[in-house]
Amino acid sequence: MKVFSKLYDIALRWAGHPRAPWFLGGLSFAESSFFPIPPDVMLAPMTLAKRSNAWKFALITTLASVAGGVFGYLIGMYAFELVEPLLHEAGYWDRFVKAQDWFAEWGFWVVFLAGFSPIPYKVFTISAGTVGMALLPFILASLIGRGARFFMVAGLVWWGGEKMEAALREYVDRIGWIVIVLVVVAYLLLK
Repeated sequence: MKVFSKLYDIALRWAGHPRAPWFLGGLSFAESSFFPIPPDVMLAPMTLAKRSNAWKFALITTLASVAGGVFGYLIGMYAFELVEPLLHEAGYWDRFVKAQDWFAEWGFWVVFLAGFSPIPYKVFTISAGTVGMALLPFILASLIGRGARFFMVAGLVWWGGEKMEAALREYVDRIGWIVIVLVVVAYLLLK
C-alpha cells in the first residue's frame, strides 16, 4: 500500500504554499506546548521544496518552537491544574513525572536535551514551569537545543538535495511502515 508516498506528495504540495512559513511557525509553536506532531514533518519537505530558504525555515521553526515552549512553561507555572487531566489522557503522565525528577537533578541540560531529541518537548516545557525553573536559562537551553535540532534537519535536507528527495520518494512507503511497526512494538514492550 502506497499510503506514505501519497502523504509525502501532499506534504510537498503544502510546503510550496505561499503561507507555508506561517503554517510551519504555527505547527512549531503548537508542538512545543500541546500538539503531538513535530515540526520536522513540515520543515523537511519545505526545505526540499525551496532549498534556498532552508536556513530561514530552520530559524522560523526554532523561534516559534521556543515561543511555544515559553507558552508551555507558563501553562506549567500558572495553569497546571487545567492541563494535568490532559497529560493523563494523552499518556504523557509517566514521562511528565520522570521529567520532573530529571529537572531536580539536571535543570538546564534536561531542557537542552529535550529540545534536541525526539522526546516530547512539551512535557519538558510544562515541567519546567511546574518546578519553577528560571525562565532565562530555560529560554537559552531551548534556543540551543531546538536550534541545533532544526538547523541540523534543514542542513541535512539541504545537503542531500535532489538525491535525498529521489531516495526518499523511492523508500518513503517502506520507511513509513517500518516506523509504524517500530512504534507498535515499542508501545507493546513498554506497556
